Amino acid sequence: MASKFEIYKDAAEKFRFRLRAGNGQIVATGEAYEQHAGVIKGVKSVQKNCNSEVEDLTIGVSGISNPKYK
Repeated sequence: MASKFEIYKDAAEKFRFRLRAGNGQIVATGEAYEQHAGVIKGVKSVQKNCNSEVEDLTIGVSGISNPKYK
C-alpha cells in the first residue's frame, strides 16, 4: 500500500489532513482550516516541500540556516 493524504473534518467541523504511510500509520497531520480550499493548499504545500532537508534539534547543533521543517 502506498502512502496517502486523507482529508477529513474534525469535531469542530474544521478541515484537516493527515498523511498515512504505506503501513497505515499516521506520519503527519495538518492544522485546522476553515475552508476546503485551504486544506487542499496545505496538502499541496507538503507535497511540494517534502524533499526538504531536516534539522535535528535533538543534537543541539543547527546545520541548516533556514529549515523548512523542524
